Amino acid sequence: MSALTFITCGSVDDGKSTLIGRLLLDSKAILADQLAAASAHGRLNGTTDAPDLAAFTDGLQAEREQGITIDVAWRYFSTPTRKFIIGDTPGHEQYTRNMVTAASHADAAIVMIDATKLDWQNTHLTLLPQTRRHTLLLQLLKIDAIAFAINKLDAVASPAQAFENIQRAVRTFTKAADIGASAVLPVSALAGYNVVTRNPSWAGYDGPCLLEWLESIKTLSPKTQGAHADGTIPTHFSVQWVETDANASDTGSRHSRRTYWGRLASGRLKVGDGLRVSESGQVAVVAALYDTVRQPIEGDKAQPGRSYGVRLDRELDVSRGDWLRAPEASVAVSQITAAVAWLDTVPLVVGATYWALHGNRWTKAKVTAIHHQINIETLATQPAEQLNANDIGRISLLFQSPLPIHGYADNPVLGSLILVDTSTHATAGAVMADAVP
Repeated sequence: MSALTFITCGSVDDGKSTLIGRLLLDSKAILADQLAAASAHGRLNGTTDAPDLAAFTDGLQAEREQGITIDVAWRYFSTPTRKFIIGDTPGHEQYTRNMVTAASHADAAIVMIDATKLDWQNTHLTLLPQTRRHTLLLQLLKIDAIAFAINKLDAVASPAQAFENIQRAVRTFTKAADIGASAVLPVSALAGYNVVTRNPSWAGYDGPCLLEWLESIKTLSPKTQGAHADGTIPTHFSVQWVETDANASDTGSRHSRRTYWGRLASGRLKVGDGLRVSESGQVAVVAALYDTVRQPIEGDKAQPGRSYGVRLDRELDVSRGDWLRAPEASVAVSQITAAVAWLDTVPLVVGATYWALHGNRWTKAKVTAIHHQINIETLATQPAEQLNANDIGRISLLFQSPLPIHGYADNPVLGSLILVDTSTHATAGAVMADAVP
């Protein structure tokens, strides 16, 4: 079974970093010097000799000083059955963009919920806004494997009652938002309950622990596969770097001196296939195909989601940002409707122009309409004249140059863009395209 990339997310101080520290510690993925440093940090904070679990992921000095997560921390561990890559994402609204960036690379997500922050005795309690926002962003990013870990139940008077009421709130919210919650389980990241080992009947729960759920995920999301397995989208190859072989001779050469390195976003690729340059429309044939260690690839072995080097049978004007596409691929589009997670402090308004990055290609994009905004409390759509930081909505974009965009649900690579402020160069929004006619 291949490696699984997952993230922890949710509201601030819900125990995301502590949970990852517990996973690393109990799976014996911590080195002796790391354990000693974490234990020393725990004593410095006035606790017992127990290690400060969050210290395993809070690498920035500002994170250690403030006791919060700012940047995304990636950690690695493995069990006898699987390898894991973990992303610890920040819970503060100010750093939502970091959460979105990490989630765009993930196959699964653990949404942390702090039981002590909620009115857990209320049978009709509601989840915190940032918990709801992060969950909706996971839905936009098409992450299907989502577990809700209800944390700190050991700190409430009745863990079973708290778990029952919070689980009901989770199920109500996910049903209303049409989100598939793969699992809802009680945990104590600090004490280790139901994280790596089961604690039968604790909080009225007798299901698998969190690690067992992670090990059980069979199918990876399209983000890491590059495209759905049905192969309905023809070949699209994004050029990232052009390498010229100065030692090759033009005379009598059976192919170009240039190797185009980049990512295969969809379809298959092999020697002999025809490819069309997205900008010029010129067509050539693949004369040679290389993997990332420059070994020739024979047959139909190139898979979407991976990087390759392509040499064509003749010289063409191809540069970084160009797309090489199958001749039968659909025509590039100049306008789309899409979901957007707005990340900038400067509001998005109709008429604003941004740089849009699609694959490795930059072009100008103009906002032609704001269709609606999603109210994260009621999940209803409502009219909006602008989108503010951390808002989620639906917009229309007009591009200066046509782009080979497909619906994000069909192919996350071809269906995703980022918008960048033209003056500050700040990442302004994450865009997930609707299906393109």
